[in-house]
Amino acid sequence: MKAFAELLERLLFAPGRNTKIALLRAYFASRPDPERGYALAAIAGALDFPGAKSATLKELAATRTDAELFSLSYDFVGDLAETIALIWPAQGDDAPDLPAVIEALRNAKRTEIPGLIEGWLDRCDPSTRLALIKLLTGGLRVGASLRLAKLALAEMGLVDVNEIEEIWHGLAPPYTSLFAWLEGRGPRPTPGEAPVFRPVMLAHPVEAEDIARTDWREFRAEQKYDGIRVQIVATPTGKRLYSRAAEDISASFPELLEALDFHAVLDGELLVIRDGEIAPFSDLQQRLNRKTTTPALQQKFPVGIMLYDLLFEATEDLRALPFDARRARLEAWFAATRPAAMRLSPLIPFTSIDELATLRDAARDEASEGLMLKRGDAPYLAGRPKGLWWKWKRAPLSLDAVLMYAQRGHGKRSSFYSDYTFGVWTEAGELVPVAKAYSGYTDEELNFIDKWIRAHTIARFGPVREVEKKLVFELGFDAAQLSTRHKSGIALRFPRILRLRTDKPAEEADRLESLRKLI
Repeated sequence: MKAFAELLERLLFAPGRNTKIALLRAYFASRPDPERGYALAAIAGALDFPGAKSATLKELAATRTDAELFSLSYDFVGDLAETIALIWPAQGDDAPDLPAVIEALRNAKRTEIPGLIEGWLDRCDPSTRLALIKLLTGGLRVGASLRLAKLALAEMGLVDVNEIEEIWHGLAPPYTSLFAWLEGRGPRPTPGEAPVFRPVMLAHPVEAEDIARTDWREFRAEQKYDGIRVQIVATPTGKRLYSRAAEDISASFPELLEALDFHAVLDGELLVIRDGEIAPFSDLQQRLNRKTTTPALQQKFPVGIMLYDLLFEATEDLRALPFDARRARLEAWFAATRPAAMRLSPLIPFTSIDELATLRDAARDEASEGLMLKRGDAPYLAGRPKGLWWKWKRAPLSLDAVLMYAQRGHGKRSSFYSDYTFGVWTEAGELVPVAKAYSGYTDEELNFIDKWIRAHTIARFGPVREVEKKLVFELGFDAAQLSTRHKSGIALRFPRILRLRTDKPAEEADRLESLRKLI
């Protein structure tokens, strides 16, 4: 555990992405199996210990510390794992090995787990205790994503990261076959007909200088729908639905999986489609990140997929073909298969870039946030190959909103109040929340905002601080949508901070009525 704890601590304070990759590469190259494989699994979120949750840790801490002292400490520190690690009344130097912890948890009965954890916490120093607690609860929060870990593995094995992506979902902890391949001790693991993820092709945003220097006659246009990009994988051995970041989201959409009665890999956009009409993204949010879904939820928010591309037809890999050829294959496959709950994304005819601009800026209540432009001779390549695919989104909307609540961030921001809730005024003069945002400010602005929040707090609700309604921000957003989860009845799509408006009095911030006009 000590080496794992040191890795997490160094990752937390590492100054940048490349440094984190170097730290991960060094750890994977120097630590033995199965320790490094379990560390990789922890970063990947592939470990789950049902009997070792936050509630269990809180109960253990309550038996070993004063309840009032723990409450005050938790309020001050703001993080449960750090609080327990620091306040635990023992100082050990005999931390267990990482594989021993994982194997013990896997083999223990649920009633035995609290005793195991208590013994381990007694044997650890505070730094190792923190790593242990993060491992148990599954929230490392050290700024190291699975993607960074894969990049580190690729550097370690001198291979393309997409080679790892292609086989990742066919692997299981502690990944001994993966490390054997990367170190030249074994063959590359092969997924066979396992329903694995294939790296997706992404688009660059169209900038002003791109418009004049690009021959748009070579491109094909499609709507950029306001859903989430997905990859549909159906093979004789299994079915999966992946996000573009390779996250398996199958459990959230069981009715889609049941309908996959073909053998193919497809690229598309997941949407809520009700009575033939594409619903706002806020409806799709009701289905995301759920481990299970009820029939009632499926009926209320029925989902479908707008198909963009065909990557594999049965076992034939089509990705090297140009887009026009893949499109023809997709149309023929769709006509022959007629897959349930799926539509074919229509191509949009155009004669000039000016005509495309008019289409892009069409009414905002349509189920589109802009256009996708794809070169007709482009193969399907992983990542963002320059000049082959473009996304041309409409310019964001904006409004001035008042800061209402603040909460500490995660990782490097865990000491700062960096997550904010913003509101606008009703006609009755009440401030109601419409958005949460935590990006768009500079480090200098964050320092100013954090100090302002601490000096102007008027109430606390657990980790959340309510502040005086005086500080105004300009927010950018893509659309305003109806929302039953917000007191205002409205939520903003992709809100982000554009600038701090210290020059503007709070009473001059925007009104809810102005947002209603955008719906």
